[in-house]
Amino acid sequence: MPIPRSIRKLLLGFAVVFVLCVAAYLKFHHSKPVLEVAYAGNRQVTLWNSSAEIREVSGTLKYGDRLEVLDHFQQQAQVRTASGLVGWVAESDLLSVDLWQKIKDLDALAAASPVEARGATRVISNLRAGPGRDSPRVRQLAKGVPVEMFARQPVEVPVAATAQPTARGDDGDASAPPAVKKEDWWLVRARLADDSTVTGWVLGRFVDFEVPEPLPDYASSAGMRVTTWFELNRVADSQGGERPQYLLAGVKGPEGQACDFTQLRVFTWGQQSQRYETAFVASNLCGKLPVKITRQGGAGDPGFSFQNLTDTGGEERVYQMHQTVVRRVKQAGEAGRKSEKGKRPHG
Repeated sequence: MPIPRSIRKLLLGFAVVFVLCVAAYLKFHHSKPVLEVAYAGNRQVTLWNSSAEIREVSGTLKYGDRLEVLDHFQQQAQVRTASGLVGWVAESDLLSVDLWQKIKDLDALAAASPVEARGATRVISNLRAGPGRDSPRVRQLAKGVPVEMFARQPVEVPVAATAQPTARGDDGDASAPPAVKKEDWWLVRARLADDSTVTGWVLGRFVDFEVPEPLPDYASSAGMRVTTWFELNRVADSQGGERPQYLLAGVKGPEGQACDFTQLRVFTWGQQSQRYETAFVASNLCGKLPVKITRQGGAGDPGFSFQNLTDTGGEERVYQMHQTVVRRVKQAGEAGRKSEKGKRPHG
């Protein structure tokens, strides 16, 4: 039996209204004003279909994914991905545009800087956008994450972290401010489990330096905390093979000092003794990173240089090594100064 014309018109009208309603909903849903732009700040961020306690996973985001923030609720944010997927994430998993740009700037700085040291995180560590505990956290690093280290900066420890109960000054005044304490922060590039990298600042004592053996024992016997080390060259070993020869720099005393290193030592391989010997010692320095390693003619005699703040105008010091002898090279305007020459201490 054919459908009456009036019924067909009514059904058609309902269909048109339904399509218009769906279109309006979709338009409203996807044209929701964007509050801000943010980036996924963890290796894997869960996208939920709701902000309620009972909810389902809508998808996962990768570190650095660009997101449009549509809404905030408690400590969650509604976001839209580049593909148009909408869901909820924890606000702690987001990085602001400013913070993301700082991270990119740090990436560029690290890429253009020489590596001064290598190590691995000793404990779970916060990677921050700047040196200091008050700087925004970029992400958290697990224990044992390899890091390349580029620059060191001493930072004053917040008073709340150093205040001692019932502390008194020398005059017995309980209200006397505690002594200012500083700690070392390092700019590092961390290599994550998925082989990606992220750059930021980490507290220096949270990193185990991977100083090659037997340098840690030599540094310990000299009372020196290692800042940086370099392989200068390699020499043939009478037992076969080759042995590296090292430059080692560090400081004495607590962390947070103004100088990156206050002394340096060169260790050469003794053919007769079959052990490392101290070929050169320089102390009373206030050296600043980076330390630059040079070689004459590519594979020739090694040399090194750095800025020393105790010299007039913070001049650059240049040293050259030939066999086991290390000497300071005179620079322009230093004709009247005696040349430094390394001494080989016994043992």
